[in-house]
Amino acid sequence: MSKLSPSILSADFANLKRDIAMAMSAGADMMHIDVMDGHFVPNISIGVPVVKSISKACDAFLDVHLMISQPEKYIDPFINAGADLINIHLEAEGDMAGMIKHIKAQGKKAALTVKPSTPAEALFPYLPMLDMVLVMSVEPGFGGQSFMPGSLDKVRALRAEIDRLGLDCLIEIDGGVNLKNAPEIVAAGADILVAGSAVFGADDPTWAIKEFKKL
Repeated sequence: MSKLSPSILSADFANLKRDIAMAMSAGADMMHIDVMDGHFVPNISIGVPVVKSISKACDAFLDVHLMISQPEKYIDPFINAGADLINIHLEAEGDMAGMIKHIKAQGKKAALTVKPSTPAEALFPYLPMLDMVLVMSVEPGFGGQSFMPGSLDKVRALRAEIDRLGLDCLIEIDGGVNLKNAPEIVAAGADILVAGSAVFGADDPTWAIKEFKKL
């Protein structure tokens, strides 16, 4: 069974506690938090204070995706704010291996993400160090975009390499995921689906989450 990580980017920011409680009660496995700096991606979302507030308001596993240029500066602040998993972009600045080791030394889970233009093979050297990899199936920075079908080839490539090496590294996919394309995504080998609009924009978010969980 696939896991679901609803993205709060599509939630009601005036009622985050309510929306997160609803999602977790309906069966979500974790909450996906997109942190954007307006530089690495052309948008600004939330920062450390909001993550800290979310952590205090709920006991959900917080899947924190740092879409920022210099993640090394912010790893510790987000861990201290309550992040359970820190996900950094392979395309960002800094020593990837060093940052992964630092995250894990703090007792947290570490993940790496690639944009649509970055090949899956770029992640291969880091797989033994990671708890998760994230394939972006849209250009990062904005919610509500359409899924890029070519992303499935990356998922398949990562699935094959992870299985070949016998690793416990999970594959997450984010961008344009909905109930219509989710079966194909899961069949390609994805373990965790990030869904924003398909959950919080649904007429009945609880029903949508339960349908995702059936996959």
